[in-house]
Amino acid sequence: GAHLRLNRMITQQVKRAFVSSHRDRGRQKRDFRRLWITRINAATRIFKVFDSYSKLIHNLYKKKLILNRKMLAQVAVSNPNNLYTISNKIKIIN
Repeated sequence: GAHLRLNRMITQQVKRAFVSSHRDRGRQKRDFRRLWITRINAATRIFKVFDSYSKLIHNLYKKKLILNRKMLAQVAVSNPNNLYTISNKIKIIN
């Protein structure tokens, strides 16, 4: 019951909550980026778009096609045919 009644305990808990929320915002960004990369990699290997995720990203940067990983992951999950057309655009430019 001390956490509800004592001011010192309340302020310590509030400070701890701020520390945890700040830390977890960074962790959440990291976790989502890992998830997107995993989804893109799986889609590129299953649908034979490229050999791996790294080759796809390398060619995107080389051809100056600006697509972030979140958008690529959504395309890979919802409609893999669009991912295939994106890869064909990259390959045609070569």
